[in-house]
Amino acid sequence: MNLVTTSPLSIVIPVFNEVDNIALLTNKIHESLEGYNYQIIYVDDFSFDGTRKAIKNMKDDRVHLISLKRNYGQSLALAAGIDYAQGDYIITMDGDLQNDPSDIPQMLKYITEKDYDVVTGIREERKDSFIKKIPSKIANSLIRRTAKLDIKDNGCALKIFTKEIAKDLNLYGEMHRFITLLAHFEGARIKQLPVKHHARHAGSSKYGLERIFKVVADIMLLLFIRKYFQRPIHFFGIFGFVLIIIGIAINLYLLVVKFGFGEDIGTRPLLTFGMMFILAGIQLFTIGIVMELLIRTYYESQKKRPYRIKSITIADQVQP
Repeated sequence: MNLVTTSPLSIVIPVFNEVDNIALLTNKIHESLEGYNYQIIYVDDFSFDGTRKAIKNMKDDRVHLISLKRNYGQSLALAAGIDYAQGDYIITMDGDLQNDPSDIPQMLKYITEKDYDVVTGIREERKDSFIKKIPSKIANSLIRRTAKLDIKDNGCALKIFTKEIAKDLNLYGEMHRFITLLAHFEGARIKQLPVKHHARHAGSSKYGLERIFKVVADIMLLLFIRKYFQRPIHFFGIFGFVLIIIGIAINLYLLVVKFGFGEDIGTRPLLTFGMMFILAGIQLFTIGIVMELLIRTYYESQKKRPYRIKSITIADQVQP
C-alpha cells in the first residue's frame, strides 16, 4: 500500500527530444503515485522532435509544461522546474524512462517520517554503456576524496528534496551532476537508497566521454567556492608561493649553468616553454574562476534567472 501524503509533490523532469518516452513515463508516474497529491513539471529544453506537442496533447491537469526559449542544458532546465515547483517535496528524475517512478513512495518515507532533507538513489544495476559510466566513476571518486562526502552515485537523477533545500540550490553551468553535493553544502541531511535502473526505452543518450573534462572542471570550481570563496588568498597565495619556489629553483639552476659552466641559457627551451606554459595555465584557470564568480554575482545580485521561459502550459491553457 502506498504511503499517502497530504503535502503536494512536485516532480521536475527536464526533457530534450523525448517524444517517444513522454506518454509512457506519465502513465508510470500516475500508476506509482496513485493516492498522492502531485504535479508533474516537464521542462522542455528546446526540443525539435515534437516533445512539446506530445505533452500539450495530454490534457492532464496534473501535467505542467515549461517551454524554454532555447537549449540551456539540463542544469538550467532543472533550475526552471524547481523555481516553478509548488510542492513541499520536490522530486527530480530523467525523462528517458531509466528511472523508475515506483521507487518514489519508498524514498518519500525517509523525507516525511525520518526527517531527512534529501533522499538520493543508487543505481545498483546500472543499465548504461561503459562510456556513460566512466565520468560517473571519476566524479564519485573525486567527491569522496576531496569533499569528504560518501555518496555512492552522484549521477542518479532520481532524488527527493525538501522545498527549503531545493529552492536554495543555485544551479549554473552543468552543476546538476553535483546537486547532492550542493545540498550537502547547504547543510542537508542526506539518505541514499538503492533504486531500479532500466535501459533507455527510446531515443539516444546526449552524453559522451567529453563529460570527463567537464566533471573535473566543475568539481574544481565547486571545491574552490566551498573552501576558498571567502579567503581566496589561501588558494592563490599558496599556489603562487609554490610557483615562486619552483621559479627560483629554475633560475638558480640556470645561474649555475650560466656562471658555473659558462653556457648560454637565453635560447634554452626550458626557459622559454616552461615560463610560457606556467603563465598560460595560471591565466586560463584564474580567468575561468573569475568569470564564473562574475556570472553568479550578476544573476544573484539582480535576482535574475539564467534562463528565459517562452510559455507555461497547464491542461491546454497557455500562460505567456
